[in-house]
Amino acid sequence: MTEPSPFAPTMGADDILADKSGYSLRVRVLNDQGLHARPAARLAQEAQKFACDVHLRHDEAEVDAKSILDILTMAAGHGSELELRAQGPGAVDALRHLGELFRNRFR
Repeated sequence: MTEPSPFAPTMGADDILADKSGYSLRVRVLNDQGLHARPAARLAQEAQKFACDVHLRHDEAEVDAKSILDILTMAAGHGSELELRAQGPGAVDALRHLGELFRNRFR
């Protein structure tokens, strides 16, 4: 039996990892045009609904997921593998919600 991929189309609580600095979830950019202005704005808007700190990591860069400008600086194209990180109240709920945005291509 093979281990499920963290980029599988279905996402459950088991995909969210906990460590000493909070929680993380690996996601993939499925949009053909990548994380351009519209999905970046939606991601920032949805992240702002949560009281916890939410960051987005791509390669060595880590940005505030509540800032559209920060997200756009990542220039994450189609197929990019990213890590969402959250810490504080509602962190797991935030990751579940934001992970769904990626899965549904921000629709």
